[in-house]
Amino acid sequence: MQQEIVESAGQIWNYLNERGEVTTTKMKKDLSLDDNFAAMGLGWLAREDKLNFSGKGARIKVSLR
Repeated sequence: MQQEIVESAGQIWNYLNERGEVTTTKMKKDLSLDDNFAAMGLGWLAREDKLNFSGKGARIKVSLR
């Protein structure tokens, strides 16, 4: 399972690197990521201090630091 989390984090990082700030909802849809793996991938990148978060509720936006 750890490999799938790492792969999800890589997909997310590449996506944000190309597109900049997006909502987490749009990111999950565009990448076709399962909610759990999207959350774990975001958590992985956040733990490594690679993300900025803004907004609140369902409109959370994320971008690379």
